[in-house]
Amino acid sequence: MPGPVAVITDSTACLPTSVAERWGIRIVQVQLQVGDQFEDENRCDREDIIRELRAGTPVKTAPPEVAAFFWAFQDAASKGASAIVSIHISGRMSETVNAAREAAQQVSVPVHVLDSGTTGMSLGFAATSAAKVAAAGGQATRVIDAAERRFRASREILYVDTLEFLRRGGRIGAAQAFLGSAFSIKPLLTLKNGEVAPLTRVPGQRRALNKLVDLAVECAGDQEVEVAITRFGPDERDLEIGGRLRARVPHIVDSTLVDASMILGAHLGPGAIGITVSPV
Repeated sequence: MPGPVAVITDSTACLPTSVAERWGIRIVQVQLQVGDQFEDENRCDREDIIRELRAGTPVKTAPPEVAAFFWAFQDAASKGASAIVSIHISGRMSETVNAAREAAQQVSVPVHVLDSGTTGMSLGFAATSAAKVAAAGGQATRVIDAAERRFRASREILYVDTLEFLRRGGRIGAAQAFLGSAFSIKPLLTLKNGEVAPLTRVPGQRRALNKLVDLAVECAGDQEVEVAITRFGPDERDLEIGGRLRARVPHIVDSTLVDASMILGAHLGPGAIGITVSPV
């Protein structure tokens, strides 16, 4: 009898360790570069990275080495996986998916590499849905279908204090149209066609966060949804946002608060808050 399908993603999925362990999801680490030092993001200290960003120290990101994917795939195969589904951050934002594809050619079991076209908990929810189907004995085609349905339906809505970090990292995409706005004008962003895109500009932080909630409520509508609030840096605002969403979205199956991947945080900047709305 064939073994189970293994599910692998990358660290931009923002999956809490407890969730990844529960569903057997292997996470390959994207890398951070501070100065001339490269390190897997799980080896970096979050507070140190935030401090470096605020100090203006260049913090860059790099995809995992091909070897990191190769050994993740090999490990899954050695544990009896009949196939591997590897789901990753948008190829328009990172070379991570290309590294996975190169490694996949060197492995004896079938490896299906998916470009999610997104990142954050939209990717995390997709990986979790895929892993649940795999745990129930689903074959690779069903695991892929579960992932694709989830990441195509999910929506990311992002608040950033400034577009400067996206500009520095070259990930600003169509949101460059917002550059040059007055300091008091706060941008709200989304992911569209695999890259950062503008939604609207709102005067003042409080109004911007109110609009962030309004947009998430609109996205949810009357659907059954899971909601994730993602933060980069400690912030009491996310608890308030969570309470407001639970009060206003009629069919929340589950809501969770997660720390943003430091990879995403390096591009969004300290104080960024995201809401993922993911129909189930």
